[in-house]
Amino acid sequence: MSPLEAAEVPPSLARSYARAFGDEGRAWIAALPALASEALDRWALSRDGAAASGEAALVLPVLRKDGTPAALKLQMPREETASALIGLRAWNGEAAVRLLDHDPEGAGMLLERLDATRSLASVEDDDVAMGILAELQARLVRVPAPPGLRGLGGIVTEMLERAPEAAAALPDPAARRLLRTWAAAVAELVDEPGDRMLHWDLHYDNVLAARREPWLAIDPEPLAGDPGFDLWPALNSRWDDLVSRGDTRHVVRRRFDLLTSVLDLDRARATGWTLGRLLQNALWDIEGGEPALDPSAVTISEALIGR
Repeated sequence: MSPLEAAEVPPSLARSYARAFGDEGRAWIAALPALASEALDRWALSRDGAAASGEAALVLPVLRKDGTPAALKLQMPREETASALIGLRAWNGEAAVRLLDHDPEGAGMLLERLDATRSLASVEDDDVAMGILAELQARLVRVPAPPGLRGLGGIVTEMLERAPEAAAALPDPAARRLLRTWAAAVAELVDEPGDRMLHWDLHYDNVLAARREPWLAIDPEPLAGDPGFDLWPALNSRWDDLVSRGDTRHVVRRRFDLLTSVLDLDRARATGWTLGRLLQNALWDIEGGEPALDPSAVTISEALIGR
């Protein structure tokens, strides 16, 4: 079995870990070749292609002992990794990539092999792509959240505590008013946070072509909550293309209509939860030093509030 060479670790992954975790992240990246070798040995896997990565994980195409294609995913153990394992076990391949095995201590996952070269972003017709995503999302949120996942109620309560300070940090009065509007909308819903299992990051690039089904979801960051809180990644999918074509508000409304229809959501509640998701993103940005609201968030807000 071919080991992972240090030179194969994508520089973008190393930069991401250094930026997010500092010395701890750099140490984990340095240990990654050894971790990969241990996982290859543990599951009797052979390399079957070049290493790839996203922001948080290294993925190695592999073959199992019986020749079955699979994917070895390695990422630093943390709360999101534990949540992903809980979610993938509960979904058990229903609308999502199937978890074949995992290392509870090292956060290594052995997953079924999907087509990493073809995501839902490759489907040019936006209504078709959004319809596929919506159907997958409807299947995912049918599963009640199992024990061990973060709950939306606690997340939103913490967000509302942080919102006043974040609003005060925005120099633009209009931006301050808008952030407070988002906070007020989600404050009306916090007492009914929901109990479905949310993917939390379901956008076009996190849906890949598969063998046992045409498309399957990948890279979940599950939490327990209301499905309305899970719509923003879909609404924001392929955003630069929408902006280049113009009339983004119209497309956002069309996407929202399709998602809420397929998921059978109350549109007023779904609007409030989506504004709450915009608030969450804004809090992260402002606390990270951003002096303004993201233009895409403002556009999505205008599209939904102006309904």
